[in-house]
Amino acid sequence: MTTYQPSHDQFTPAASGLVFNRIGYGAMQLAGPHVWGPPKDRASALAVLREAIELGINHIDTSDFYGPHITNQIIREALHPYRDGLAIVTKIGFVRGADQSWLPAASPQQLRDAVHDNLRNLGLDVLDVVNLRAPGIAGPDGSALAEPLAALVQLQREGLLRHIGLSNVDAAQVAEAQAITTIVCVQNQYNLAHRGDDAMIDTLAAQGIAYVPFFPLGGFSPLQSDTLNQVAARLQATPMQVALAWLLQRAPNVLVIPGTSSVAHLRENVAAGALRLDAQALTALESLANRL
Repeated sequence: MTTYQPSHDQFTPAASGLVFNRIGYGAMQLAGPHVWGPPKDRASALAVLREAIELGINHIDTSDFYGPHITNQIIREALHPYRDGLAIVTKIGFVRGADQSWLPAASPQQLRDAVHDNLRNLGLDVLDVVNLRAPGIAGPDGSALAEPLAALVQLQREGLLRHIGLSNVDAAQVAEAQAITTIVCVQNQYNLAHRGDDAMIDTLAAQGIAYVPFFPLGGFSPLQSDTLNQVAARLQATPMQVALAWLLQRAPNVLVIPGTSSVAHLRENVAAGALRLDAQALTALESLANRL
């Protein structure tokens, strides 16, 4: 693979002024096991973030309910004051229970508190993008979004956030949200094996809206397939590089945010941007859709 420069592969959501390099970094793995508590090696976490910036990443995905608070505090320690052009995208709508559970928290006051928590722990006066993480643990549950979105629009008017996105939503919820406010990005589960959002990706691409797959490499159960391994071996790449390259080739509005706590893996992930999948590889990988 040739050397990959993230700044040479960008997407700008319509009417946003944001310029995303299409390979970003997801900060979830900076927290401890089960996204709870501090990391085992804080110095390594700081090193990963600093290396991400040096590699040309300008999009970090985070949330103050990772840890909770831990990832944002590490991001601030590693990178503040932030470089010009770095977009930090956070999400709100859940909190963590004392038993490490994930609890919906989308009342107007809870959302306001979450925005202020993110601002404080990141050391920011305004958040670039705030994604409303809709209810549903196993996937979108179709809940109405009018009330929480109205709260976010008010916070936007107050100057606490610039742009609004959505996470864990279906097409009907996206349409509902767009009737209320401008949406710059949608973040849902999507990868080689989990392709339920194919139609949504194409619709959003036509509208100039970014689509950001979470769990791009399978999440807590990494993608594993003989077919994936065979394609990777033929292309002299790793299976995870192939999975990321497939996402980047899926549509121009797809932004990938693979997470890692390893500098070596971070470099491998960024290098995947230079990998081009040929017709033979794409045909083989098509067999994995909704099967793993």
